[in-house]
Amino acid sequence: MSNIGKKKSVFREYFEAICIAILLALFIRTFIVQAFKIPSGSMLPTLLIGDHLLVNKFIYGIRIPFSGEVLIPIVDPSKGDIIVFKFPKDRSVDYIKRVVGTPGDTIEIKNKTVFVNGIAANEPHAHISSPVILDAQRSPRDNFGPILVPERRIFVMGDNRDNSYDSRFWGFVDQKDVLGKAFILYWSWDIDKALFSVDRLKSIRWGRVANLID
Repeated sequence: MSNIGKKKSVFREYFEAICIAILLALFIRTFIVQAFKIPSGSMLPTLLIGDHLLVNKFIYGIRIPFSGEVLIPIVDPSKGDIIVFKFPKDRSVDYIKRVVGTPGDTIEIKNKTVFVNGIAANEPHAHISSPVILDAQRSPRDNFGPILVPERRIFVMGDNRDNSYDSRFWGFVDQKDVLGKAFILYWSWDIDKALFSVDRLKSIRWGRVANLID
């Protein structure tokens, strides 16, 4: 009987440890930090395809799971923040873009230059790859607005301005759909190379590992 009791005790200890570990991981993922990877080039050259990053989910406040409503506010997203959010057209998909406008801002784009409240934005991170300028009737890519950012909404754009599907095309992001702020790269490699191949290992971008994101 004593041996059976010891076996049950050991099993129970392992079971409890596993349960605690799972609950802790779920708590951290829900409220504190979460890992994401970059699947597209909309944030080039700031973020590369194959970058793996961590997102601070705590910085914008403690949120109610599933609803996204802020339970304990801390700070709101600010212009220049790189955020991960639920895509408004398909909330099962997560997007990453940079905040360009916050509630009350008037956004206008003239020939690829972004104006916030009538002043040309200082955007050292913005990357323009095409000299072609499209008029507003053809596309909102290069000429857009002016438009007022509503309360509890934000206007976002990709750093790769000529190749980003963002607020110019589908509108604002609801602040309750913001998952967090990207803050550090923890891994980076070429995901087009075959997994577990020598080429994939050779493609590791060691110089990007542990870089802060801004």
